[in-house]
Amino acid sequence: MTLKDQLLVVPANAEAAFIPPQPEVPAKARAKAEDTGPTLEEALARNEALTEKIEALDAVLAKPLSEILADREKAEEAALAWDRFGAMWMLSQRAMRRVALDLAAQLGVSEEEVVARAMANANAVLNGADEVDLGGTIAPAQMQHIARHRNFLRKQFK
Repeated sequence: MTLKDQLLVVPANAEAAFIPPQPEVPAKARAKAEDTGPTLEEALARNEALTEKIEALDAVLAKPLSEILADREKAEEAALAWDRFGAMWMLSQRAMRRVALDLAAQLGVSEEEVVARAMANANAVLNGADEVDLGGTIAPAQMQHIARHRNFLRKQFK
C-alpha cells in the first residue's frame, strides 16, 4: 500500500464538510450483523429436539452389536418376505388376467368388457354386496382383511 492510498485529499471548498470515507464491511459480516439469530424459545425447542435424537442414538449404541445386527437381519428378512409376497401376488394377478382374457376371447367378449366386469365385481366386494366365498376359495379371514383396508382399496378401484 502506498502513501497516496492512505491520504485523503479534500477539495479546497470552505462550504464542503469533511466526510471521512466509510470502511467497507464485507457482505458476510454485514449479513451476520443483520442476523439476530433464533429466539430463546426456538433455541430451546431445537435443543430439546437434538437432546431427544441423542438419547435415541445412545439407546441404540448401548445395545450390544450382535443385538443391533440381529434386529437389522430380522428387518431385512421381513422386507424380503413382503417383497416375495408382492412378486407372487403380481405373478398370480398377471396369470389370472391372461386366463380371463383368453376365456373371454373364446367367448367373443372384448377386453374392455372383461375389465368392466372385474371393476364391477371389485366394487361389489368393497361395498359388501358380494359375500360369496367362491366355492371355498375365499376364506372369511381374507374378507376381513379386505374390509380393514376398504377405504384404501376403494381409491384403487375408482
